[in-house]
Amino acid sequence: MNATAERVAEPPYASRAGLVRGVRLAGASIPMMAVFGVAFGAMAAQKGLTLSATTLMSAAVFAGASQFVAVEIWSAPMTIEIVATLALITAAVNLRFVLMGASLRPWLGGLPAWQTYPALALMTDPGWLIATRYRAEGGGDAAVFLGGGLALWQAWIAGTLAGHVLGAMLSDAHRYGIDLVLPAFFVAILVPLWRGPRRAVAWAVAGAVALLVAALVPGWWFIVAGALAGSAAAGLLDERD
Repeated sequence: MNATAERVAEPPYASRAGLVRGVRLAGASIPMMAVFGVAFGAMAAQKGLTLSATTLMSAAVFAGASQFVAVEIWSAPMTIEIVATLALITAAVNLRFVLMGASLRPWLGGLPAWQTYPALALMTDPGWLIATRYRAEGGGDAAVFLGGGLALWQAWIAGTLAGHVLGAMLSDAHRYGIDLVLPAFFVAILVPLWRGPRRAVAWAVAGAVALLVAALVPGWWFIVAGALAGSAAAGLLDERD
């Protein structure tokens, strides 16, 4: 979001019309979110999670990538070590929401909590992209953010339900490439964020470090290592700028 867009943007407010507009703007992302939910539901079923537990997780947590990671790590019985690993890795995956939330502060910071917190609770990568693009074009209705989040949330839950039913019928979900949905989803998310090859250096560093650590270190430490390396590279690029 550039400075010019910030100067010409409308003052923040919230309206019912904004809710409808948010749903409409999220329309293009709903099929992708639903497919993502199907993949998660199928993997959860393969791991032995019940339909009710899987659906409750999607409804209450609504954090696709970290839910995938949690299901991959999930095992029974749960030990203190596994719980600690789950907490650390999912926290690392979700750290991006700290920066995403901070980027919305100039827009939403002046509104009352009851108008901002529900939308922030439903924030996802595509929902954030939709909201920031709307704001960059001069929009000020914060209900657009909430409307988009609600639409994507419902698509995620519906996809989870369908995926769990599908996964219960499959002998091996990985055989059908369901595990490829997560990387494909994030590749699609990166496309609107493209700002030229120089800015992509941090992405390349994060990916390379994650692959190297995955090959050398057992477990899920490659997620933390890749995130730290990418953040450091991005910070150095910004410092030079």
